[in-house]
Amino acid sequence: MSSENRALRVAIVGAGPAGIYAADALMKHDDLAERGVSIDLYERMPAPFGLIRYGVAPDHPRIKGIINALHKVLDKPQIRLLGNIDYGTDITLADLKSHYDAVIFSTGATDDRGLNIPGVDLERSYGAAQFVAWYDGHPDFPRTWPLEEEKVAVIGVGNVALDVARVLAKTGDELLPTEIPANVYEGLKANKAIEVHVFGRRGPAQAKFTPLELKELDHSPNIEVIVNPEDIEYDEGSAVARRSSKITDQVATIIENYAIREPKQGAIHKLFLHFFENPVEILGEDGKVVGLRTERTELDGTGNVQPTGRTNDWDVTAIYRAVGYLSDNLPQIPFDHAAGVIPNEAGRIFDDGAHLAGLYTTGWVKRGPVGLIGHTKGDANETVDCIVEDMHNDALGAPTDVSEDSIIALLEERAIPFTTWDGWYRLDEHERSLGAAEGRERIKVVERDEMLAASEPDKVRKP
Repeated sequence: MSSENRALRVAIVGAGPAGIYAADALMKHDDLAERGVSIDLYERMPAPFGLIRYGVAPDHPRIKGIINALHKVLDKPQIRLLGNIDYGTDITLADLKSHYDAVIFSTGATDDRGLNIPGVDLERSYGAAQFVAWYDGHPDFPRTWPLEEEKVAVIGVGNVALDVARVLAKTGDELLPTEIPANVYEGLKANKAIEVHVFGRRGPAQAKFTPLELKELDHSPNIEVIVNPEDIEYDEGSAVARRSSKITDQVATIIENYAIREPKQGAIHKLFLHFFENPVEILGEDGKVVGLRTERTELDGTGNVQPTGRTNDWDVTAIYRAVGYLSDNLPQIPFDHAAGVIPNEAGRIFDDGAHLAGLYTTGWVKRGPVGLIGHTKGDANETVDCIVEDMHNDALGAPTDVSEDSIIALLEERAIPFTTWDGWYRLDEHERSLGAAEGRERIKVVERDEMLAASEPDKVRKP
């Protein structure tokens, strides 16, 4: 059968929002309506949804609701979910190239970007991504987390920093109605933090928060959000930023309101938002964090800041670094370590100035871990347009076996216990039943073996 007389075969590696949006864009593309498309969505975890399941705070039901939209995409008959498959180990690049016309890598980012200041490697200095993975029940991370310190710092002024600060400042009982597993609840219930300090080197108009997440800090009766009125400062560049962006103006206004209001009665935890404080050193004694040193900055007229030479030492004994995620370096795929992305042009993967035929990328691993979840839709559309253009120009890959059954036969031959979309429904039902037993909507399953047993009981390896 000639390639024009069969559906376009596409593999997508990474079943988070970016990968699912790419699948959706492929199915909706006008130039593929007649030919059709057949998509296999590969996922390293036994369950799909990536960042939504393992990177979003459990008390964010609105963002979790995005799963409902993703469900509708994965329900389409043109897509198969193949989970619990590790690219580079269970399946190789050569395997994918021999079975698909095009391969899209949408693996996202799971590690922390480095922070190059003295003391960063001290005990009780943590990467925010590791903490998020713990409280979101990621199976590849430890089941316990040390929460012994009363005063902690969070470095960063993005939504991840807010999530980390909010989870640290809330009580375990406040988070119990969410989907957190028992080990996370027990850890948060024993949390001793009573002060959480968030630090950013620039001002309110430069913060990367979104208004809803910033407002959510104040929803808890146990948290008092505190901003120093001296940090409410703007220059001409800041004023332009506020006039140019409704979101920037809303964020600045919310921060202003925190700065001028009366103390909140009954709040047992304090959450401080500090601006114009650039972290320059994590202070330590006996190998452990005992403080944070910041240098005071000031606006330079353009919205950027310059150092003042004045430093402040803060009494904190644990540090969480929320300065950005770092994308995963994939086997046999070129990687720009400085930018933390796969080298690409509009989604086409490049190596030594040449496009690697049939290989594409989208999402955070394409453009860096910035922006909101919905921003990856534009990435997906751009990448899919490139695939369609290459299809018309006969510039895709050259697979040798594109039958849908052949890849399943390969996985079964290798005895890989892969999960499916039907299996996700079984796991979903299992997690909901666990929650119902305790009057909750869901309790997330953490262990891989338990996820596999609920999802694909016939594939569980017997002892």
